[in-house]
Order: sequence, then structure tokens, then C-alpha cells
Amino acid sequence: MNRSFRQLLRAQKPLIGTFLSLASPEAAEIIALSGVDWIFMDMEHGAFGILEVQRLLQAAGNCPAVVRVPSHDEVWIKKVMDTGPDGVLIPHVNTPEQTRRIIRCCKYPPLGQRDVGIARAQGYGATFQNYIENANDQMAVIIQIEHIDGVRNIDEIVRIPGVDAVFIGPYDLSGSMNKPGQVRDAEVETAVETVRQSAADAGLPVGIFGVNADAVRSRIAEGYTLIACGIDAMLLGEAVSSMVKSLKST
Repeated sequence: MNRSFRQLLRAQKPLIGTFLSLASPEAAEIIALSGVDWIFMDMEHGAFGILEVQRLLQAAGNCPAVVRVPSHDEVWIKKVMDTGPDGVLIPHVNTPEQTRRIIRCCKYPPLGQRDVGIARAQGYGATFQNYIENANDQMAVIIQIEHIDGVRNIDEIVRIPGVDAVFIGPYDLSGSMNKPGQVRDAEVETAVETVRQSAADAGLPVGIFGVNADAVRSRIAEGYTLIACGIDAMLLGEAVSSMVKSLKST
């Protein structure tokens, strides 16, 4: 675990990362070497499981990595945490009750109910005691608001102890408002801004996704600090497509 990532979040300076959706350790390694501040490893939509996540984390080396779990299920949360990421991102958080349960799953006693295992995060046993004594302070817990119900409950959600950051999913949020993909629609933008402002008022860093640099540049100016820009598969496809078009036009 990179022990500085949670501190970097708290500093609330822009952290630029990208999505990893391909189950390729080589892709993780290449992205880690590219100069990103963090990697967003996506189990919710990516075609990989726990073992693949562990391989991707190993390949990423010292580059901070946050894993989005597939669901709120306690088993998924603890299995992912035991692979040794710098943080977990929990999707589809809509209520204070969900948030409190998530925090309990992510924290060892006395702050929660995370149970004890021996895995990569604990150095396969070699650093067990040190890990369980420090994990509550070092593991970032990030909740994702991506439904209008979450927006309606955001003032209470952001004030629950243990939440380290809020990440907005504008595409699913637009869908929950019956405007799928219309992320710049005025009503969607109002909902996004409601979340950003509530998190900021609570002193929490706020993150958001954009498909390219142009999509996130304005977000950084608005105060977003946890930035996920682009997706590995799309970036690869666009780079190859651009090369082919360039060569065929000569």
C-alpha cells in the first residue's frame, strides 16, 4: 500500500488518473509509468476478478491504485481490500444507511467490523500486525454518487465519519434523471454541482470522470481534485486510429 495516497487526497490538489478496464498487467504497468498520479481499477465493468486485481496491483508497483468494487457486498469489499490497494471506491451509494454499512465493512474494530485475513495486503502474514494497526488510517474509502437519490441524500452522506472522498458518476447520474449520456444538461449539471458543493462544505475532496482532457479541464477549474480521465481501451483505440488516419492521409 502506498501510504501517502490518503494524505494526497486530503491535500485536495489535483490528482490525475485514468481507468484501467483491461485485465492486463502490462497495461497497468505502462499506465503506472506514464506519470499518472493514480490508477482507477474498475471491477464493476472491467472483465476481471480478485486474482486479476491482485496481478494488476502488483504490476502497478508504487503508483497509487483505487479499486472500484462490483457492489456493496461485504465479501467483495474485504476481498478487494486484502489485495492491497490504496483505496476502494464503492459504486451506487444512495443513502446514509448504505454509507454507514460500507464504512463498517472497510474499518477494523473498533471503528468497524472488517474481519482479519492473511493476504497480499498483510504481506502474506509478514507485516500482519503493522497492517491491521494502520489500515484504518491508510486505506482511502471513496463513495460514488451516481443516482439522483444519492444527490437528494448527499448532505447527510458526506458527514458520515470514515468517508474520505466523493466521486461523481455523471453518466449514470444522467441516466437516473432520464437523460442518459446528457452529462452537460442543465438539470444534470445542477445535480452534479449539488454534490460537489455539499462535499466541499464537509471538507471532502471530490472526484469525477471525463472521457478526455477537454472534458475534465473545466472540472479541475471548478475544484475537483480526484480526476479520472479516459479509459485504457478507448485510449488505445484512439491512438491507433489516429496513427492509421495520419498515415493514410499522406
